Amino acid sequence: MGYEWLQPGLAALRGIEPCEVMQVLGAEKRWPRPATGPDGHRLMTVWGRTVDGWPLIVAIRRLSQWDWQIIGARVMTQSETTEFEAWEA
Repeated sequence: MGYEWLQPGLAALRGIEPCEVMQVLGAEKRWPRPATGPDGHRLMTVWGRTVDGWPLIVAIRRLSQWDWQIIGARVMTQSETTEFEAWEA
């Protein structure tokens, strides 16, 4: 599976390193969840942890059967972290 960055998404990262996004996308335990973007387009979010345990949500968009575009990433809110931890358990 290949990933490519949407340049505005890469530029918008604040306090998150691109390598941390890739850690979540490559994590053994990750939670893919369908989502809808602000423009109404269907996206996939991947909830997971960096190797340091930081909970992130990464938004991706399918380009082809095997390729995805990384739209952006952010830190989970407290309620999202609680939901994710329940899924992890």
